[in-house]
Amino acid sequence: MKEVMKKIKKMDNTLLELCVGILLFGVLCQLTAVWFLTDKLGYSIGLWMGILVALGCAVHMWWSIDRYLDYGEGAARAASRDNLIRYGVILAVMAAVMITKAAQPLAVFLGIMGLKVAAYLRPITHKMIRR
Repeated sequence: MKEVMKKIKKMDNTLLELCVGILLFGVLCQLTAVWFLTDKLGYSIGLWMGILVALGCAVHMWWSIDRYLDYGEGAARAASRDNLIRYGVILAVMAAVMITKAAQPLAVFLGIMGLKVAAYLRPITHKMIRR
């Protein structure tokens, strides 16, 4: 547990900027699209489920990459394994949403895509955080 707390305190600015970008994307999607939809609750639940998955993926990538530095030759294999874990979690969440119909699956996908959008917005969030 102490090791995890040390890593959280050591969280680099890139992860912080990525998480801020994901959250900003979520807020923007929530404020704009919800006005035009009939199933507002399903959209909102799905969007924020996707945003949480995107945040989890970002933290997992940061944690994984930090570990790869110690692996040496086995880093490529570990990277592939961790990538499959992330995709498996995404598929499990999407399957659970489609089976239970607890939220709109497209909204979940939109939230997960917040990770990609945040990566492109990182120069902007970098400038915002540096101020």
